[in-house]
Amino acid sequence: MVSWLGYGNSAQISIELDDEETRTKVPVFTDEDSKESHCLFYDGESVIGKVDIKLKQEGKKLEHQGIRIEFLGLIEIYYDRGNHYEFVKLDKDLARPGILSESCSFPFEFLKVVKQYETYSGRNVRLRYFLKVTISRRLVDIIHEKSIAVHQLSSYPETNSPLKMEVGIEDCLHIEFEYNRSKYHLNDVIVGKIYFILVRIKIKHMELSIIKRETTGSGPNTYNENEQISRFEIMDGAPVRGESIPIRLFLSAYDLSPTMKDVNKKFSVRYYLNLVLVDEEDRRYFKQQEVTLWRKSPTSLKPENRGVAALENMRT
Repeated sequence: MVSWLGYGNSAQISIELDDEETRTKVPVFTDEDSKESHCLFYDGESVIGKVDIKLKQEGKKLEHQGIRIEFLGLIEIYYDRGNHYEFVKLDKDLARPGILSESCSFPFEFLKVVKQYETYSGRNVRLRYFLKVTISRRLVDIIHEKSIAVHQLSSYPETNSPLKMEVGIEDCLHIEFEYNRSKYHLNDVIVGKIYFILVRIKIKHMELSIIKRETTGSGPNTYNENEQISRFEIMDGAPVRGESIPIRLFLSAYDLSPTMKDVNKKFSVRYYLNLVLVDEEDRRYFKQQEVTLWRKSPTSLKPENRGVAALENMRT
């Protein structure tokens, strides 16, 4: 009915980035099960391209109240779908109110755009950046969006001391475990050892897992969602006093984001190494330790992009 009255989508909009063919693409979750390939940008890079508007019926005019393009950074919390939180909003007018009588293109540029957070898609929250073109009309606007991905790069942490912890039950069990560092880049290898100092209970097996904890909200409205990223058995059978078990965990095998703390005061993402011991009566003893994950600058990154990428030291 709307289309019959002349208010439907009588034009098709597309957005093309200047270096879209050569720019690195990365997969981004659009929902729990599906991924899309998006062009990758870094903090401080310009976003330049053109908007193509194709009239669906050549010769038929399109009256509009203006055409504009926006660059948006948005946080969407799934249980609060009525509220979207904008942390970046830039806009440019492409055309004043008038009439389009033929298909046309409009160049655009957003120079040295601040992109202070990394793209993220989790169980309860999504952070995304996208371009949005709007052809304003009297009744129904014509809108088209194009998403991009953003990675936040970090330099090597200034301090990165080993992690040492103990698990114990008085007069029954005393275990020490040590990891080589407390901060790891996303393609790093976690190396560690577990020492059995006192063993007076019958341990059946031991496993190590990576837990991602996504925290949304604040105060009494804080909600934590734990997701087990990986789990593998590092020992099968009863250990003896003085025995040590080596650990090597390759992070590149998993789909991980950097650690994110208090992003725009809306959400955080933290990672934990979870060590679990199970005895012959299926009782479980565990110890969690937080580790910090950060994104290392890829060797393939162009020198001119390294100059504008945000290379901030990870706070200890």
